Formats: sequence, structure tokens, C-alpha cells
Amino acid sequence: MNPVLASQTPRQAAGANKERYLAHTDHLMMVVLDISNGPQAAPDPPHHHIHEQISYIVSGRVIFFLGDAHYELGPGDMIAVPSDVPHCIQLLSESARVIDTFNPIRQEFLGS
Repeated sequence: MNPVLASQTPRQAAGANKERYLAHTDHLMMVVLDISNGPQAAPDPPHHHIHEQISYIVSGRVIFFLGDAHYELGPGDMIAVPSDVPHCIQLLSESARVIDTFNPIRQEFLGS
């Protein structure tokens, strides 16, 4: 396996003012998500997927909505998202970097 070097990894648009790059094995995916449209007045629309997810906040502050609960998270905080539970974030700072891990991998993130 070759290392994934941030300086040499293509970035992908992940929505308005969101950019991601990623690495994966056959069963595990890590995605670095940079968000730059904050602070936001309202959260992104909720979504859900079959994938289990763990999110780690590298920088910035967000409100993470998970099911009927919400949590204010900042650098060093993590949150686990079970399969098929609706979730979304609201950016409280100007920008944030979030690392998401997924199992199984998100095939739709791999492009063509």
C-alpha cells in the first residue's frame, strides 16, 4: 500500500464550500472534509446512510445533530454515528476540518 500524501491527493467538491480528500482499504474509509462557509445560521439538511461513521473535529466548532440530540463539538472531540441514524452539522466558526471514517467504504465518494 502506498501512503496518501495530502499535498498530492486530488480534492473533490463535497457541496457548497466543502472539499474532501480520502484514503481507503477494502472495508474502511477515512475522509478529510474542509468546510469554509461559516458561521451558518442553520444546519445542513439531515441525511442518513447504511455506513457506520465516526467523526473527529480537527479544527473549528460545529453543532452535530444526531437523531433527536445535538452536541457542540470542537477540536479533539469525536462522535459515533450508527448506521441509518439521521445526522447533520451546523458550522459555528468560519471554517472547520472534520475527519470522517466509514465502514463499509462510501463507494459514491470514489467517483468514476
